[in-house]
Amino acid sequence: MKIETIEKTEQLNVFSIKQKLIDYSQLIKVRLTLLVVFSAVLTYATAARHQGIVWFDFMILTIGGLLVTGSANGINQIIERNYDKLMKRTLNRPVATKRMGITEAAITCFILGVSGVVLIGKFLNPLAGTIALISLFMYAFIYTPMKRISSFSVFVGAFPGAFPVLIGYTAYTGFITTESLILFSVQFFWQFPHFWSLAWILDEDYKRAGFKLLPTHNKDKTSAFITLAFTLCLIPVGILPSFEGHTGLISALIATVCGIVLTFYSFRLFKTCDNKDARKLMFGAFLYLPIVQLAYLFDKI
Repeated sequence: MKIETIEKTEQLNVFSIKQKLIDYSQLIKVRLTLLVVFSAVLTYATAARHQGIVWFDFMILTIGGLLVTGSANGINQIIERNYDKLMKRTLNRPVATKRMGITEAAITCFILGVSGVVLIGKFLNPLAGTIALISLFMYAFIYTPMKRISSFSVFVGAFPGAFPVLIGYTAYTGFITTESLILFSVQFFWQFPHFWSLAWILDEDYKRAGFKLLPTHNKDKTSAFITLAFTLCLIPVGILPSFEGHTGLISALIATVCGIVLTFYSFRLFKTCDNKDARKLMFGAFLYLPIVQLAYLFDKI
């Protein structure tokens, strides 16, 4: 009898530990965090293309980026806990379900955020650390609450969404250059077709929580046209690294083709206003950024 009780207790402990790990991974949004950090380290590698990667710095950037991004994502869930319960895609998040208390989540996010900013600022350089801090603050405390006020929040959120590029670049150089601003602009404009296509698909879910994310707050021609206009911007912006002499013609060609393909999907959405075309645009955007950023890296002059 005692043996069975011990076994049940051990099983419960294992389940509890496993659930806690799942909760923390959901709090920091592991997959999203990894994608953000991938963008930062790829840009770092682009900046270091000729002189060579400093692997210790590369490791610090990766760890610090994971900590800062995880903190921002966690704070987002603390602020939106009552709204997450209203949406199908977020109702099982740990803070929304009260599997994790607000205090525990807040302490975790504070430790992650401070640790990440200090790591980047101290072991890389103060500028990269400052940008990381600004990015965390803008995403968590400006963009997040603004989502229920105005669709302008998407424009505001595009800045912290593109800051990983600046963080990655300045982590190597210690200062902001023309090239870093161009690479920043590519990721900045990319976010509009990426996010608005997602918001189009999840429009009903977002409206349950009162989020105003599409340009007109509705799945209409105007929202689709604005999405198309921002997508078109990726074509000229995508060739700027080559135009300014930072990369070669191959990456310019790749960026142009990818921009045209993405614009085609965006135009299709404008014509049909259909979820199927929004989904094609969303998946096209998922592929666009890593393909183009890798092209810049390997075609660096």
